[in-house]
Amino acid sequence: MKATLKHRLLFIFFVTISFSCDKSLENGPDTNEPQTTFEFWLSNPDKSAMFQQQNTSKPLTATNPQLIEINETQTFQTIDGFGCALTGGSAQLINQMSADAKSALLKELFAFDGTNIGMSYLRISIGASDLDDHVFSYNDLPAGQTDTAMANFTLDPDRTHLIPILKQILAINPDIKILGSPWSAPLWMKTNNGSIGGSLKLQYYRAYAKYFVKYIQEMKNEGIRIDAITVQNEPLHGGNNPSMVMQAADQALFIKNYLGPVFAANNIDTKIIIYDHNADRTDYPITVLNDPDAKKYIDGSAFHLYGGTIEMLSTVHNAHPDKHLYFTEQWIGAPGNYPSDLSWHIKTLFIGGTLNWCRNVLEWNLAADPNQNPHTDGGCSECLGVVTINGNVVVRNPAYYIIAHASKFIRPGSVRIGSTGSANLPNVVFKTTDGKKVALILNNGQTAQAFKIKDGEKEIVSFLNAGAVGTYIW
Repeated sequence: MKATLKHRLLFIFFVTISFSCDKSLENGPDTNEPQTTFEFWLSNPDKSAMFQQQNTSKPLTATNPQLIEINETQTFQTIDGFGCALTGGSAQLINQMSADAKSALLKELFAFDGTNIGMSYLRISIGASDLDDHVFSYNDLPAGQTDTAMANFTLDPDRTHLIPILKQILAINPDIKILGSPWSAPLWMKTNNGSIGGSLKLQYYRAYAKYFVKYIQEMKNEGIRIDAITVQNEPLHGGNNPSMVMQAADQALFIKNYLGPVFAANNIDTKIIIYDHNADRTDYPITVLNDPDAKKYIDGSAFHLYGGTIEMLSTVHNAHPDKHLYFTEQWIGAPGNYPSDLSWHIKTLFIGGTLNWCRNVLEWNLAADPNQNPHTDGGCSECLGVVTINGNVVVRNPAYYIIAHASKFIRPGSVRIGSTGSANLPNVVFKTTDGKKVALILNNGQTAQAFKIKDGEKEIVSFLNAGAVGTYIW
């Protein structure tokens, strides 16, 4: 048994370093090909490397490697950032850590300093999401009372945990983009006066528009800029706690007659993003955008992928190419499956999402405890965080490494450029604001694959094991 284990470890070592079991790939310089200086960060599905920088000082050569050719003249969307949702429950767990542990974790997640993973985009809930420990809004009233003037509006429910954590994050990265999404309007505005389901009463459309304005203004007073809001999280799903149903025609009406005009009247430059639900209902955002009076206030559409395929997002882009696309949520179910989570999320969301015009990709959610708490009564009980927090102990889960492959190097302002790909080597390439190129590549095949990245006169030869992910920077 010892000899067998030793031989197996040696085999893994040599395959990882030089792919020496295949005569088609060898270490050493090839004087016939220019060698390009590059960085290479690797995650293997067997966890032998988990977002670890590789030694590229000894160039590889290969016979007939698959070609990935870069076309810098072909440009697409600009990237706003990569990150996750900072739910109220996530903020609560982080805020309860010791000062030193909290500071170290936030720096690791959000600092852009060459060492840490530098997440650059966050989604937060406007009021409670289902991953808060209780349901609340910023204008909760006793039954039968109303407040259309928003005189009782207060951010107090978020002052204990969320706002302090956001301020610490902003001290680390003042440029991080923050998206706010409501799970429900205040209950007194709804047809069922309840937290689960129901719709916004027409008589309170104007009051709800004021609610958004007050939220943005009060967060600004706290030093927190809300870059964008979505009008309603998952507007076609009324079974979560909290939740609210809002059909496409109602969302268009709300934006064109209430939300858009009141933003304009109050000089609110926060982006309005529509839909925020699954890719299988592209008719919803297209219907809203087909209304020109609503469209003029809209920046773009947001998507999740609990239904449909990622390619469906391009249908919305093609229908309204002047409007942006965002990918705002995808969960990983506890306890997670590192090999399959790594390959699916990289291929489908971080490669597929950006290939289909998304300006960001966000995982759900930042943190949970070992029992996937906190959550509301009826909220998600199996949502695995980017990290699991148990007191001051932090466990990094699959989404941590998935996000890192994009967030550390594909910084805001990077532009997607053209590249050739294949079913076995899906990839996406960006040009950064400082002129570097970054390629995110997955080996989607069943065996190790050698390939060559060709960027004009520059060439990089590398390989990835089956199911492995590589980020290449040159």
